[in-house]
Order: sequence, then structure tokens, then C-alpha cells
Amino acid sequence: MAVERKKYTEEFKREAVRLMETSSKRIAEIARDLGINDNNLYRWRRLYGNQSQTNTNGSVAEMEAELKRLRRENEVLRQERDILKKAMSIVSRSQP
Repeated sequence: MAVERKKYTEEFKREAVRLMETSSKRIAEIARDLGINDNNLYRWRRLYGNQSQTNTNGSVAEMEAELKRLRRENEVLRQERDILKKAMSIVSRSQP
């Protein structure tokens, strides 16, 4: 007599992993609420835990490049602001 195994979608697995990572509940409680074995959650976390973060947020290299670009832009804006402050103080001093 063959027992048919339940098949879960990848979306369900990813959502279960996200719930496991963000919830303050114990893993056994989450598994019980979802109606699955807690060993499945551990296995899915190994498979989808790191991938779910990189897929939604982009790769680490892309994020570091964006951070570097934003820091450069921030520095340029600070310099422009400082120049405008100095110019305003010079203009305001020369007018009676």
C-alpha cells in the first residue's frame, strides 16, 4: 500500500521559511500551525533561507556598488551645500 506524499509549492516553502525567520514562535509551533513536519522547515531553510534574501534584495555585490555610488553622491551634495553656505555669507556681508 503506497502512501502518497504531500507536495508543496516553492512559494509555500519560501513563505514558511520567511515566517520561521521573522516569527518569535518556536519552529515546532510554526510547523504545527502549517500542518507540516518541523524537519521540513529546517530543510527548506537550508534550501531557501539565503536565496530568498538575495532574490528579493539583489546580490550583495550590487548592493555594495549602490552603497558606494550613494556615498559618493552624498559627498558631492555636502560639498555643494557648503559652497552655497559660504557664498550666501559673502553676499550677505557685502550688502548694507
